[in-house]
Amino acid sequence: MISLKQITYALAVEQSLHFKKAAEACAISQSALSTALSELEKQLGFQIFERNNKKVLTTPLGQQFLDKARIIKLQVNELQQMADAYKTPLSYPITMGVIPTVGPYLFPKVLPALRKQYPDFQLRIIEEQSHVLVDKVRQGEIDTAIIALPYAHDGLLAFEFWQEDFYWMTHRDDTMASREEITSSDLENSRLMLLEEGHCLKDHALTACKLRSSEQNKTFTSTSLNMLIHMVAGKIGTTLVPEIALDQLMNNGSELRAVHLNEPGPHRRIAFIVRPNYPGVANIELLMTLFGTRLSKENRRGQAR
Repeated sequence: MISLKQITYALAVEQSLHFKKAAEACAISQSALSTALSELEKQLGFQIFERNNKKVLTTPLGQQFLDKARIIKLQVNELQQMADAYKTPLSYPITMGVIPTVGPYLFPKVLPALRKQYPDFQLRIIEEQSHVLVDKVRQGEIDTAIIALPYAHDGLLAFEFWQEDFYWMTHRDDTMASREEITSSDLENSRLMLLEEGHCLKDHALTACKLRSSEQNKTFTSTSLNMLIHMVAGKIGTTLVPEIALDQLMNNGSELRAVHLNEPGPHRRIAFIVRPNYPGVANIELLMTLFGTRLSKENRRGQAR
């Protein structure tokens, strides 16, 4: 079988038309190069070069071989360059899933800095509920997904980068709006509104409050946190939101108050999930570090204000 090494040696001889110079260029002995080329010609069934003590000539069939060999060598080099580029952090496109209660609040905080540091990084984002994203990762339809834990993700790796608590959102006229902390027992008569079934945020909120779904206010549910916040502003009820969403949901909301839920936490953990054999795991680990660092900076900045 013809080897890439033999092709390299033959192209080196073609370039210099001198076996000794070709051997030096390939960093091998002249005898090793001659042996390799003799074996190549034996495999081909024709001579590539005519050689004597004074000069080296390329045969007509040999020239045809070398022309094709040059293309092969170029393509192999391109494959190697592709492999080298793959080793460069965030140098190839990634398709990332994210749940609706994370994506709109996470990406505005982390993507500007990520884009500045890795301007060529190509990211495609898909927003879906947790069960859909877990299945898509398992099936290889997407590279990774950001979900909130705890959530079943058997067979997948999880890289946590953020932990957070919930805050109780109420109208400023509420009698408990001035509190710094609130417990689950305080919420029994708070007309608590949560997201519809299927959103893991609802399950995490109920767990944090030690409530059953049947104990939740059924007068209003929504598929979006923003809609729930509008309902709170309209004094229809109260809700629970994750810390990561506070700054956006409270924006221009002077009639709203956020009170920390004083129950054992963290109330949810944010993580990348990925297949164990996914070849870009190192990139996911890098994103985990970058996202976590950026969120920590944003959190400290918010506390300073």
